[in-house]
Amino acid sequence: MKNVTITVEDATLEWVRIEAAKRNTSVSRLVGEMLTDKMQHDDAYARAQRDWVADTSSFSSAGKAYPLREVLNG
Repeated sequence: MKNVTITVEDATLEWVRIEAAKRNTSVSRLVGEMLTDKMQHDDAYARAQRDWVADTSSFSSAGKAYPLREVLNG
């Protein structure tokens, strides 16, 4: 584990101190957990997006011609 120094607004620091106290943890641990949660959320989103793009089954026309743009847009 590495230590880092961050700069935050006074109001943000006040909020995180109160939030850490409510959770009976340190500011350092709370910020670390928040960053880990953010990283996992972003990674899960990126994986889901890659899976969706890779799933070409939803783009299949089953051998039928796609409708013309003019037909779809009236």
